Amino acid sequence: MTRMPRAAHQHLPPTSVPPLADLPTSPDVAVIGAGAAGIGAARRLRALGLSVAVLEARPRLGGRTVTTALRGHPVDLGAHWLHAGPINPLVGLGLARGEPLRRAAQESHLWVGRRPGRPAEEAAFGRAWSVADRAMTDGARLPGADRPAAAALPPGLGPWGKRVSLVHGLVSGRPLSEISLHDFPSMEYGDNFFIAGGYGAYLARLAAGLPVALGTPVAALDWAGEGVSLDLGARGTLRARAALVTAPMMVLQEPAPALRFAPDLPAPVRAAIDGFATGIYEHVVLHWPSSPFRGRDRLASLIGGRLQPPGLLTRVDGTPFHYFELDVPMAARLDAARSGADGARRLVRETLAEQVGRGSLRDLAVPAVTEWRHDPWSRGSWAVVPPGHTGARDLLKQAVGERIWFAGEALSREQWGTAGGAFAEGERAAEAMAATLGH
Repeated sequence: MTRMPRAAHQHLPPTSVPPLADLPTSPDVAVIGAGAAGIGAARRLRALGLSVAVLEARPRLGGRTVTTALRGHPVDLGAHWLHAGPINPLVGLGLARGEPLRRAAQESHLWVGRRPGRPAEEAAFGRAWSVADRAMTDGARLPGADRPAAAALPPGLGPWGKRVSLVHGLVSGRPLSEISLHDFPSMEYGDNFFIAGGYGAYLARLAAGLPVALGTPVAALDWAGEGVSLDLGARGTLRARAALVTAPMMVLQEPAPALRFAPDLPAPVRAAIDGFATGIYEHVVLHWPSSPFRGRDRLASLIGGRLQPPGLLTRVDGTPFHYFELDVPMAARLDAARSGADGARRLVRETLAEQVGRGSLRDLAVPAVTEWRHDPWSRGSWAVVPPGHTGARDLLKQAVGERIWFAGEALSREQWGTAGGAFAEGERAAEAMAATLGH
């Protein structure tokens, strides 16, 4: 595996550590990865009567969904939004369990040149969003070859067009010129939720009682004979009837995959995995009591000046915490300078000083910076489908030799890039495995 710099967030422990069961010696299914997809799959497989062993490389649950404690408050370092409430299984499950869900605020902040936006500016900004979203949604329905999402953006968006593209590039994981138009992020933002105590803590609770081995990376998966054999390094080998691989696509990609297959995967499957692009969406966590933004869990658009934050979520859960989001260009700037988390802190201060004035930053602190792109078990925030690669999802939903299945956010069309999409894909794969294995 390619050696990567240590991600700045890796030392922060999770707030929730549920009890786990021991692994069975000869499970029906070995699940590789205890993120949202792995947890969703393991729960469903056990409900369908199959024995399961979940193998997780990290010393914790949740994958790219983890809650840590900062200054006594639970803060999500990865997934934070429960998107697309009507179709997100984690929303329905949370409501059924009585979890403390709350609907995301519809109000947002518009800041123009160090001042709140005027009503006419807010109206013009809203119209630009509506025109752009309608154009990309309609463009995705047109017949013909796939194309970049940016190609569908209409002219005439005025001074707001750059901001619209910037935000969509952030939430897409890459600039709109690099993502498929069919993956335009059309999830309904009016149906998003947050959860008190953190998304990562909620997901960890769902894993309570599951048979999971933490700190157990799988180096190789041998599917040459009957069933599968997993190389667990110093922990020996584990045999199972079948395997479900839920590791992120970037971790599986050549030339340096963390997991090797023996024999190699069929060429179309390998090409499907390698064709995904790396999505970048990083949190710089701010503790900023005197922030000029009021109202909990509100998005802020800061416009004007040389530097603009692609995304800013203010007063998370009504606290002084904010999320300053880094997109591909900002992360690339930090990586080129090799400045790491300290560079991110300087970039945030420089940007906010230009937007709100340096005097407003007197009590700003940055207690955490995420670097999922440098995490060896993630290598990015999520997988992005570039133009022309949308067929990879359907191909990877098919079993390989009736012994290997794949699941994860990358394979979800309706909820790609989300923990909800990963959980749903884990459940989908579990049902397909049970049908094939005779349950």
